[in-house]
Amino acid sequence: GAEVVFSVDCTKLKEYFSPGEREFDRIYFNFPHCGRKAGVVKNRELLACFFHSCAEVLAEQGEVHVALCNGQGGTPADRPRREWHNSWQIVAVAAGAGFILSDVHPFKAETIHGYKCTGYRSQDKSFCVEGALNHIFTRSTLPLCLTPVSCKTQLGSQKVSFQVPQVLVDKINRGFLELNSSHPVRTIKEKLSAGLSRAFPLQNISSCLPLLHQGQLHGVCHSNLFWIALSPGEAPSAEETSQGLANAVWFSRFGQDTDRNVREGCPVPEQCYLRPSLLPHAQAIIREGAFSPGTLHVLAGPVFRQCRITPHSMPVFHEMLVVLAVSRGTENSCIQMLVDNIKTTTSSLHQAVSGVKPSISLQEATSFGTELNDFAAFECQLGEIQHLLCVGPDPDPSGSCVGVIRTAPDELKSSELVVVSASLNLDLLAMLLCGISDWRMLWTSDRRFLQQFPEGELRLFKSFSLYPPSYVHDVSFWVPDGEEFDEVAFHTLARRVSGEMVVSIQLRDSFQQPGTGRRSLCYRVTFQSCDRALGCREAAEMQLRFREEIQQHLGVTLR
Repeated sequence: GAEVVFSVDCTKLKEYFSPGEREFDRIYFNFPHCGRKAGVVKNRELLACFFHSCAEVLAEQGEVHVALCNGQGGTPADRPRREWHNSWQIVAVAAGAGFILSDVHPFKAETIHGYKCTGYRSQDKSFCVEGALNHIFTRSTLPLCLTPVSCKTQLGSQKVSFQVPQVLVDKINRGFLELNSSHPVRTIKEKLSAGLSRAFPLQNISSCLPLLHQGQLHGVCHSNLFWIALSPGEAPSAEETSQGLANAVWFSRFGQDTDRNVREGCPVPEQCYLRPSLLPHAQAIIREGAFSPGTLHVLAGPVFRQCRITPHSMPVFHEMLVVLAVSRGTENSCIQMLVDNIKTTTSSLHQAVSGVKPSISLQEATSFGTELNDFAAFECQLGEIQHLLCVGPDPDPSGSCVGVIRTAPDELKSSELVVVSASLNLDLLAMLLCGISDWRMLWTSDRRFLQQFPEGELRLFKSFSLYPPSYVHDVSFWVPDGEEFDEVAFHTLARRVSGEMVVSIQLRDSFQQPGTGRRSLCYRVTFQSCDRALGCREAAEMQLRFREEIQQHLGVTLR
């Protein structure tokens, strides 16, 4: 009952089917080849044209199956794997047409009824399919077109507005911790709260937490903060007020021609910064006297920190802060009780997800020196910490520190009470518990991520984008005379220009010119997406924009 069409050009599929017939659920191409002794370049070109053609006739949730001989694809699934330049580079070629590799498995001809490997022109020597692989591609989400976002909020007695930093536009108002969310960070927060409530009286304080800070955070480096220039804000409408939006913050999108109010870089008078921690809010609650000794107070919400690009460094993450006032002399036993409770809940979650009991340890902060991940290092800037909470098979604070414990004897100005607090990075916990290797996946707009966590159930995450291609570019420049190069600002520009497509920045060379003393730096920038298609041309365009941006904003002279 199937319709068979002959002499179809795989690079012009839409020409053979009417508009009503162009919604294919599957497109199969077994062992494509240009014929004769065509090299890898010609076959890449064939695949590129084929994938562009597929994009015009494939259903939104459709799949493209391409079977290749062993080694041709150039992915880690090939055994043995060919050199990249000698392969068909199928994942990168497909990315150019907006497809991602979502699955790959052995091609088993014997399981396909009626399939026969006849070889070229039905010669006696059959086509060799031993070790062949079937590559399954799906549509990627479209590139983000980030419209500037304006935010109105309350700051003290004033209503103010500001433009959200571009690097945070797709992250500022995602609502991962809201009641209707099934995101893993909310599930983990609720599970931890439930566990703690069995050991302590518990009070949640997650509403009306200010988004902005004013004043100095002693010990915190200015370059790690997202500085905001304010403008007078209008009072929210009655409709907005009645909706009771979280944290009393109103977001709106506006056109590109709107005046920009964000200044990234050094602070100027009347500037504020996005909250880098919930700790100052807890301290303010304590100072106002709205704090019940013996009750565990829980604060949770996103916090924002400018940081370098590394696998575990996040410009925004969800912090869970628990604060408890205890009698002086009992703080150590309360810390142990608090940590034991967190360890029990975390261990139970990890075992339920992966079936393996994790190693969770409380480490002395002083025993690690500078070997800390960015989360723990920034917490040290906020104030002295006593302990680190590490999760993983080999607890190592350079990557596995998910929480810090601190005591503040003078916070209550009481000779009888001591404040104990624990700050947890819910995003890092979600990564470790669910096997998510890239923090950016937590913020993806692809629905396939949340579909793996129905009704807030924690599971091991299975990536829907396998072996994403990476593209390496170098950039070299002269640093302005007499100025210290701001590497954090350099990394933040890379995040902004690429839309978080830069996965690594490494200093390759530092050179000082004899005689003049001019200093030159050379960095290697690696572009790679974890959740959507990124082609080589798009990466090259990002590199060109990045060069322009660093020249304009950092005052460097390109080489």
